[in-house]
Amino acid sequence: MNSYHPPVADMVFILQTVLQATTQLQALPAYTEVDADLLQQVLEESGKFVGEVIAPLNRIGDEIGAQCKDGQVTMAPGFRDAYQAFWQAGWPALSAAVEDGGQGLPSVLEATLYEMLSAANHSWTMAPGLLHGAYECLKHHGSQEQKDQYIRKIATGEWLTTMCLTEPQAGSDLGLVRTKATPQADGSYALSGTKIFISGGEHDLSDNIVHLVLARLPDAPPGPKGLSLFLVPKFYPDGTRSAVHCERIEEKMGLHGSPTCVMRFDQARSSIIGEPGRGLNAMFVMMNAARLHVALQGIGLLEAAWQKANAYAHERRQMRAPGAKDISVVADHPAIRRILDTQRAWIDGARVLAYRTALELDMAKHHANTARREAALRWCSFVTPVIKAAFTHQAFYGGSECLQVFGGHGYVSEWGIEQHVRDARVAMIYEGTNEIQAIDLLVRKVLPDGGEAFCDWLNGLCGNGHPDDALSSSVRTLQGLTARLAQAAQHNPALPYWVADDYLRAVALLLLQWAWVQIASQASADAMRWNAPAQAFARWVLPELEMRLAMIKSASTS
Repeated sequence: MNSYHPPVADMVFILQTVLQATTQLQALPAYTEVDADLLQQVLEESGKFVGEVIAPLNRIGDEIGAQCKDGQVTMAPGFRDAYQAFWQAGWPALSAAVEDGGQGLPSVLEATLYEMLSAANHSWTMAPGLLHGAYECLKHHGSQEQKDQYIRKIATGEWLTTMCLTEPQAGSDLGLVRTKATPQADGSYALSGTKIFISGGEHDLSDNIVHLVLARLPDAPPGPKGLSLFLVPKFYPDGTRSAVHCERIEEKMGLHGSPTCVMRFDQARSSIIGEPGRGLNAMFVMMNAARLHVALQGIGLLEAAWQKANAYAHERRQMRAPGAKDISVVADHPAIRRILDTQRAWIDGARVLAYRTALELDMAKHHANTARREAALRWCSFVTPVIKAAFTHQAFYGGSECLQVFGGHGYVSEWGIEQHVRDARVAMIYEGTNEIQAIDLLVRKVLPDGGEAFCDWLNGLCGNGHPDDALSSSVRTLQGLTARLAQAAQHNPALPYWVADDYLRAVALLLLQWAWVQIASQASADAMRWNAPAQAFARWVLPELEMRLAMIKSASTS
């Protein structure tokens, strides 16, 4: 019951049957040879590796955790061996370019892998979780020298990376960053400052760690436009160690197996990535990739919690269920069945949306048609903040519901469910808090043109539906409310910030409604598997959409 089992069959169904991934990918010149057998093989082999190698380390990572002594961090037993096996088997390099040591496979396969990894062992997965974003950052913005020295090591996962943004006084407001980068005579820069909350800032998983650091040049203007991005490794190519020090690791609510480090840079020799003053532009390549991965963390963590709760519910015998003659397993009780089916509805619908977003990333990168690439970027722009916020929220609160299935046994560590709840909480905070995701969606992406582009995009969700069906009705209601909100915001500029969370939640529920339309259209061959969560979505999840819309309408009116 304490082990996570990758749900490969469900993942294949969503990818192949619901989203027609093979057909879409083979239309791209880069993936003409990616067929159904290849996708199936990658999912099965990755599921086998994750289930057999990574999942068994989850509990020991929580109980022993990462240990810091004299600036050196030792990971939990088994973590290093598992990571060495991971990168040497080629798993971090799934979607990296072949010329960089990668396998050149679609981003959507990397997405499925990281969902499994997060479900199996969230702490361990924090280490390789930033590799893809760092790779893309250097690929697009790095100098040729940086690429020659680092990109292959990062693409293959032989060396791990960090993203050093946060400082004691600068959390979400990166314009307050104070770390200084002083130009040197040889063209390098000396970095000085302190960064906090740096996941994997120091560890023994890989032989080197490549830090990407936001800092400010001496003549830089204040605010975010004055930030530049720099690269400083733990070890330089000549083998000497940089002046980067781990002062301590944080004691946290969860993720005990992942070292969250306070890092000090003492005139550390570094090189600039991209242009001076455009550090955030380069860094956002990492952050946007990370936000999709965090959404996948939410799905994986809720899946893992659901698996434990479902297994327990079918073993634990307690009282008689309504209509039963004898004592029943708790899974027969309607209250428990409602919890399990509702969380299953979230997981299944969320998987459709996350995988579709990963497919759209492949379209944006490789499709030959400009209009199709632009449409893919629109999808990712609107959907990424929604799924990051909504799915991490559900991982924590839905995970808590799964804990409830255990009763008092869920509150003790023996069954492993409470670890999922603790581990899941941070995903609502990092890579941009969920409140920031809501503001990004409504204030920065929907309202600047009065909601016109977003409402036009919503029309595309109804492409396969009857104009009077329930989904179309939901779309029309949200479109009308968006226009109303845009008008009200002209008189009350603070209004969008008050209702941003409700608006994002409404969009998430609407997207889940779309996702379940897609599942229902393909699920007839295995109706028993999908019927219960489909009914739970209609009864216990979707009605929240009406409530959220009413809240936004009331605020707009007042």
